[in-house]
Parts: sequence; structure tokens; C-alpha cells
Amino acid sequence: MTQTEIDGATACDWTVSGMDCGSCATKVRSAVGRLPGVSDVEVGIMTERLRLTLDETQTTRDKVEKTVRSLGYGIGPRTDAAKKEFVMPGDGTDTHGDGDHTGHDHASGTDAIARDASGHGGPGHVHDDPADRGKSWYRTGKGQLVIFTALLLAAAWSVELIAPQIGSWAFVGASLIGVAPVARRAVAALRVGQPFTIESLMTIAAVGALFIGAAEEAALVVFLFAVGEVLEGVAAGKARDGIRALANLVPKTALLDTDGVIREVPAASLVVGQIVFVRPGDRIPADGDITEGTSGIDESPVTGESVPVTRGPGEGVFAGSINTEAVLRVTVTKAAEDNTISRIIRLVEEAEEARAPTERFIDRFSRWYMPAIVAIAALVIVVPPLALGQAWDTWIYRGLALLLIGCPCALVISVPASIASAMSTGARRGLLMKGGAVIEAAAQVSHIAFDKTGTLTHGRPRVTDLVTFGATTQAELLAVAAGVESGSSHPLAKAILNKAEEAGVTPLAAADAKALPGSGVVASVGNALAWVTSPRYASENGGLDAENLAKATIFEEEGKTAVAVYRENQPFGLIAMRDEPRTDAADAVRQLSAMGITPVILTGDNPRTAAAIAGSLGMQFQANMMPEDKLAAIRTMSEQGGVMMIGDGINDAPALKQASVGVAMGSGTDVALETADAAILRDRVTDIPATIRLSRAAMANIRQNVTLALGLKAVFLVTTVFGLTGLWIAIMADTGATVLVTLNALRLLRFDPEHEA
Repeated sequence: MTQTEIDGATACDWTVSGMDCGSCATKVRSAVGRLPGVSDVEVGIMTERLRLTLDETQTTRDKVEKTVRSLGYGIGPRTDAAKKEFVMPGDGTDTHGDGDHTGHDHASGTDAIARDASGHGGPGHVHDDPADRGKSWYRTGKGQLVIFTALLLAAAWSVELIAPQIGSWAFVGASLIGVAPVARRAVAALRVGQPFTIESLMTIAAVGALFIGAAEEAALVVFLFAVGEVLEGVAAGKARDGIRALANLVPKTALLDTDGVIREVPAASLVVGQIVFVRPGDRIPADGDITEGTSGIDESPVTGESVPVTRGPGEGVFAGSINTEAVLRVTVTKAAEDNTISRIIRLVEEAEEARAPTERFIDRFSRWYMPAIVAIAALVIVVPPLALGQAWDTWIYRGLALLLIGCPCALVISVPASIASAMSTGARRGLLMKGGAVIEAAAQVSHIAFDKTGTLTHGRPRVTDLVTFGATTQAELLAVAAGVESGSSHPLAKAILNKAEEAGVTPLAAADAKALPGSGVVASVGNALAWVTSPRYASENGGLDAENLAKATIFEEEGKTAVAVYRENQPFGLIAMRDEPRTDAADAVRQLSAMGITPVILTGDNPRTAAAIAGSLGMQFQANMMPEDKLAAIRTMSEQGGVMMIGDGINDAPALKQASVGVAMGSGTDVALETADAAILRDRVTDIPATIRLSRAAMANIRQNVTLALGLKAVFLVTTVFGLTGLWIAIMADTGATVLVTLNALRLLRFDPEHEA
């Protein structure tokens, strides 16, 4: 468990094993949430995570763990190893550095997963144990439960065949032995205020069947319950494997180059500034910049880009990418916890907390759905015999069958299973979305606002024209401009710095640089202030006269971006730059329009340059926009429906936050990536319609799942009341619906969001 102090309370984080259906998470959330001093409870089924805020003066951590174990689940510290275990493929091997599994070695030192006092690991509702991953089904705890109950059932049938006079008692014994651990967990749930669980309904149904003489069917129901648990566990395991496979990418070791001496070190120990040696065929161990060598880089494990790209000195590479051709030396630019793969892991870890509104509604619905089913079952048992003189045994049997149908597992798992599959599919293609709420919002988008530079364009402008004023030389113009821009990472600043380097001009020393949002930069250069700003700002502040403003206008009409360089009342000149649209931008706009979505450019650039870009792409545009203008534009568009904002810079962060869905281009700033709800790692504009296509497919899948879950319940409710189906069909309907819903969600793992329907 990890913990952080927050205003006197502690933010705690555990790994909980065994949550393989929606009602499992609901039980844990409800039971822990009832404890005094516990708040902000978040439970993730697919990530096997329990996070909460705890006031330890009211409830201890041991009490929380004991409560979870009493429900039949394993719980243990969520260490860094635990997080890696979650994202690694389940190959049956121990992936922890210390050999411990995440659910073991809790505070009291006992085995929390398989041998706790609550009977977890014995026959009954045995949950998924991380130690079972990768094993054949018959070697898992659930599989052994199926075998055990099958042997009990076979033994009872054998006794009935050999000695019919005591056969019914054999089935009674088989039923009681098989249902005992289930009943024990039902009692544990009742103690923490949860009377309506699948274990309690199962126990009532089995014991009730014994009382009305249906001992053979009671034993069969116990067996089918165990089979259903195996199927649920297998389906849930497949869903988790789809996510775990995302991050088994970064190698565990790296070849560190220290003054020409190569030695192997743990990849997690690398720090910013170190140089790693990467051989052909090796995975790159850290995010970094190439300092020596040129090679093809296969980024498909990280971004889904199928064609290797050639990278050389000065260009960035992702951890987990594969070096395909030549030896490289790479300077580490991000520590292990901050690299791209770690960001993906954090997204997966935290995404379930951002639950979709549909999921929250279903959670609320399930809270009264199950008690309602119990009430209906009670009426079915009581009303016909009392009001119509019908046989008690018949209607007790039908009422018990209704109880088994009443479990909402399939309904509750319908949303998180689809969301997890969609996130896995997206992440494999470099489409990262921060949870179900983002997916649902993206599916409802009707407008998309694009920043221009670095989003619709490559973000790598080059200087095309230098115009000097008076006695100023081009070298002086570049020296002042490069000095002002020396501390900036903006694409226009990089273009100026690159031009100065090409021309052999050394930037003047600068200090106290300050951004002028939407306008430019000012800095102290040579003990006097100097500005690099938009022509409009310069003309308003004495840096550009009317004649030279006209020259800037001509550049802008050609689709170029012009900046004015000046000191106070001393114009130096103009620098014009051009940034070409991305090659796939026009196709992306076409796809969005075909999907019924209106794209628009929101840019701080001048109207003439914006018009040139927008005209070539067939888009609307708004130009000369300050950050607050973009914010206002997003609010206006939101009145007409959902809005997605695509950006890559610091100036875009407020608009990204205001939009229904903010999407950061993968090459953008860290601020944009952290602020945004989603990220496009491949820097392809066509990934925007792909993201929306995936979100819409996920929501369609959720609607299918909800219809399937409720439809099956409705059908079997009717058939049970009319006596057409019985107990064993009822339990198959319950577990079968859960399995079908999960398998339907897994179809999203094969969905291709780049394919136009």
C-alpha cells in the first residue's frame, strides 16, 4: 500500500485481487465506504486497485484490509512492483523484483490471497489470484472449486444409483458442503451492511431448494455456480491481459555509456543526462535524444506506427521503441517514472476513477434493482399460495429461481469491461484517453477546435525571409532575435535559433525573458529590453511603422508568419517563417466532416496566415486569438454540443481544460499533456477522427451490453414466473449473461479505429 498525507488524512492505495465482476467492486466500495473516517473510495476492477482517503484516528489500515478480506478478496500493498505486475502480460511468471505477489505480505504477515481466515481460496466464490495467471484452468483456485463440486455431484449420483433410498441425502450433503463457504461469505457481507449479494442469493436459493425437496437440483446449482465463476474469471482475465500487455515494453536493463565504458545497469536507475548505448534489435530503455548514430526506429510498440522512421542526432525517441538498423547513443531526457510508457501506465491506473456517466447511472440503478428483485421474488412466493390457493412448493421454487436471476453482475460489468477494452485498443495505436468519462464525451462531440502551429502544421517552421531596417544587418537582427528566443521552446523560436546557427550567428546574452501571451517574447538583451512580437503588437508599441507593417502583411498573405524584432523605439527588422500543413491534415478534416463534425481553427496567428492554411484544408478559422479568446470560443461552441480541443502548447492549456475533451498532440508540451483528457502520440491528425470513431464504437458496445444484460434478465424473469425455467437455468442465465457481456466487450480489442465505416 502506498500513502500520502492530505490535510491530516492519508491517501491510501492497495491492490485487491479477485474482483472479476461488477458486483465485486460494488461490494468492496460499499463495505469500505461504511467505515468511519473513510472517504473518496475508488475501486478499479480491471486495475485491481483500491484507493481511498483515511483518517487513521477513526479507522486503521489494518481494519480496512480486514474488511476487504472478510468479503473473500485478497488485499496487499500497492508497490511499484505491484503496478508493474498489473501491466505485465500474465505469463505465469513472477515479475516482482522481490518475488512477492501483490496480494501477499500484508501488515500481519499472513497470506492475504489464498489462505486468509475468511476462507478465501477454499470452495465457494473463489476470486482470481495473481498466482493463477497463466495456469491451466484446472490448476487455478476457481478450477479446483469446479472439480471439487463436480466430484461431490458425481458422488451423490453414484450413491443414488447404488442406494436409491439414501440418494436424496447424498445430494443434501453435496449441496451443504458446496454452499458452505459461499454462505460464510454471504454472512461476512451481511455484517458490513450488504444483504443483497450473489453469495447471499445463492445461499438462500440452495438452502430453500433443500427445504422443498429439490436436493438434486440444489447440488446442480452449486456446481453450475462454480462453473460460472470460472468462466467469469477467464473473461475478466482476458480483459486485464489486454491492458497488461500495453506496457511490457521497456527493457529491464540498459547499457550505460560512461566515458566510453559500457556497463549493464537497471533501466529504472537511469537519470536525466546519462548516455545509453543501444544496439540494433534492442529496445530503447528510456525517453531521450539521439546524440550519435542514425537508424530506423520501430515505434509501433508505443504509438502503433507500423512503418519504422529514421531518426538521427538531435531527434527524440520513446522508451520501448526498437532500434532496427545501427548502433545509437541516446541521452536520457526523462527519468523512468516520467517516460512515455510510465505515462501510459498512469493513465491506465487512474482511468477507472474517471468513470463514465453511464457507469455511474448503472451503479445507482443496481442499488435498488437487486432489492426490487428480492421483493418481487418474495411476492411470487407468497401471493399465489395465499391469494389463489396455489401449491407452496411450486411458488417457493419459482421465487428461488428469481433470486438467482436477480444478481446485477452482467449489468454492472457492462460499462467498465467495454471502457477497458477501448482504452487498450487505443493505447496500442497511440490514442490515450483518461477514462470512461473521456470516452463517453468524445463519442458525443459535434465540434472540434484545432490550434494551428504544431497541430495542423508540423510545428517545424523555417525562416524564409529576413528584412532589416535602417543600418541593421541580418547578423545583428538574428543575434538580437535569437537572444530573446534563446530560452523558448516555441516552434517559431526554434526556427529563429536554427537560422542563427545556420548563419553562424551567436545569440546575444539575454536575461529576464518573459512571454507575452499570444503576442511574443520580451527579454533584456545587452542591458536593454528587446522584443520579438507579432507585427500587430509591434505597431501598437512603437516597434513597426505603417510602411513596414504593410511588408509584414504581404508575408502573411503568402501564408507565412512574420515577427517584428525591435528595441524601444528602435525597429530592427522582420523575420518571416513558414510552417507547412501536415500531409494528413486535409484527409483528417474530410473524415471529420463525413462524421458530421464541424472542424475550426483557433489560432493566435494573424488572419491572413490562418486563412491560407484554413483555405487549403477547407476549414473555418478564427485568428489573432489570445488564450482567453480561445477559452471564450470554446464556451460559445459548447452551447451547440460537445467540443473537442486539439492543442500542443502552454497557451492551449486553458482551452484544453475548458473543452468537453481536450486532446494534446504527443509532441506537445508537458503542460498540455498533463492538462488534456487525451493524447495523440503519433502526431497524426487522422488519429483525431480515429479517436472519435473508437469512442463511438465503445459507447455502441456499452449499449449492446446493457441491452444484453437487461434483456436476458427480463426473458428469464418471465419464463421463471410461468414455470418454464428452473433453478439451474436461472444460475446459467446469471453467469452466462456476465460472460457474454465481457466477451462482447473484448470484441473492441480487435476494433480498427482507423478504418472508415
